[in-house]
Amino acid sequence: MPKIICNNPLSCEDDIKDFVLEGEVDISFSGGAMRLASKRPSSEGQKANFVLWCPKVFPADIMIEWEFRPIREPGLAMLFFAAKPKNGPGSIFDGALLRRTGEYEQYHSGDLNTYHLSYFRRKEPSERGFHTCNLRKSYGGFLVSQGADPIPDASENADWYNMRVVKRGSKVSFYINDLQIFDFYDDGMTFGDLLTGGNIGFRQLSPMVAEYRNLKVTWI
Repeated sequence: MPKIICNNPLSCEDDIKDFVLEGEVDISFSGGAMRLASKRPSSEGQKANFVLWCPKVFPADIMIEWEFRPIREPGLAMLFFAAKPKNGPGSIFDGALLRRTGEYEQYHSGDLNTYHLSYFRRKEPSERGFHTCNLRKSYGGFLVSQGADPIPDASENADWYNMRVVKRGSKVSFYINDLQIFDFYDDGMTFGDLLTGGNIGFRQLSPMVAEYRNLKVTWI
């Protein structure tokens, strides 16, 4: 039987009191949602980006759901999941690992193995004209799957979108508002070992502003 193992509305500061921030971010709450915006200008490049981790370690077979609303672009929104230390057991927050500050190289070629789901990509000119959702796998940042992004451009009046990742065995599926965006079957060899359980985290690129609410993780 499926079992809900995380049900966080992300509606107030207390909801994220144990979350781990890497980088500098302005976090505010209004209307029952969490709004994220970098404190640093995009002119600083990767140094302006950030990751906000949920501290809970999740099992291998899970469904991750959250609601997302893009307020201002350009930028990019990403979910890390199944994140673990690359070299053995332990926590991704272990002080023995290299310090992470939001710069992308630290995540795709650092001390972690993880999936990277970029589901709102409006950073580079090519991304702003041709919208895709990308799934990458680290160590190495390999692009392993891709699908069309149905979300319109960011706006203060943007709708909420229901995001869902289903990770079961060797299969990863992604949906937006119940529309299937892609399936990926991991053979555990071509792009490294099969990723099992681990942490999840929200990543955002400056100067994007976005809102999040109702994070739910179900053990399946």
